[in-house]
Amino acid sequence: MSGNPFEQQRRLADGTAVAELARGVVAVAGPDRLSWLDSMTSQSIAGLRPGESAETLVLDPHGHIEYALRVVDDGATTWLTVDPASAALLAGWLDRMRFMLRVEVADRSAEFVALGFVRGRYAEEGALRGLAAAVWEDPWDAVQPGGWQYASGSHPAADWAWSEAIVAHDRGAALDALVPPADRVAESAFTALRIAAWRPDRATEVDERTIPHELDWLRSAVHLEKGCYRGQETVAKVHNLGHPPRRLVALHLDGSDSVYAAPGDPVRLAAGEAETAPIGVVTSAAVHYELGPIALAVVKRAADPAAELVVEHEGVRLAAAQEIIVPPSAGATAEVPRIPRLGAVRR
Repeated sequence: MSGNPFEQQRRLADGTAVAELARGVVAVAGPDRLSWLDSMTSQSIAGLRPGESAETLVLDPHGHIEYALRVVDDGATTWLTVDPASAALLAGWLDRMRFMLRVEVADRSAEFVALGFVRGRYAEEGALRGLAAAVWEDPWDAVQPGGWQYASGSHPAADWAWSEAIVAHDRGAALDALVPPADRVAESAFTALRIAAWRPDRATEVDERTIPHELDWLRSAVHLEKGCYRGQETVAKVHNLGHPPRRLVALHLDGSDSVYAAPGDPVRLAAGEAETAPIGVVTSAAVHYELGPIALAVVKRAADPAAELVVEHEGVRLAAAQEIIVPPSAGATAEVPRIPRLGAVRR
């Protein structure tokens, strides 16, 4: 189809095109698969029924995100899609964790392609579902049971209706007949829509220090009342008693000079012309067909939500208006009274 990025985004948003996505695919079979995955990850998925979708995280012992799993079960196999760099690592880790359980793990990334589309809008959605091994429906459109949203007010994800079909390469001829090349768009079109929906992604928003609270990922990928799993202590402690050290913000950028932000660009306070130390970094960026230049960035929790910001791209300072996703007050939901310090004088 046309290489016009705005046309690609518009067609993807209105359901007349699909996006070819970079995804790793891991298949888990066996009667113990769901309870086993549930025991190791952040979301409650043990009761997932055939055709149902979920999202869950694998955390390290300190609560840092290691893997983000898109999960859909077909009654015999649980299909996990991840960023391509994670598939082999995830499959290897899962295989080592099998012990005596009745599960089988396979990295099947080389066998499948993933196609993303707006749920319920693509003209041949029903046929596409019939062609796919499984279809994952993104739960980002609402706070899931057991989850928590730090963002306040209206959320752009309320209209998010995204699905991803996992289709075998050997069904390529049937896929070409169903979704001709003219109806396929680049993944960058999806990225623009994802940023506008404040939707985090493991491949871009996560580094070695990221905890789910920083990205408002308790919204869809964490169940705060489920049983023990690795990293749960940090999840509960930060949510109930502490604050995440960093927070996700949406940025609306000045594009008047046709210079645009890119992942990795530093975010600074707009303190006149004086250089200020970075308070964060751009994680995802795009030029949206309606919103213009937009980005997601992770900044220090203490950064003033009302401050004017700039993004520095190759020496050019771009004015950036921040839209709060995770507020500095996020966490501490238990509202435990603070005990006065020994010797402190009450006034």
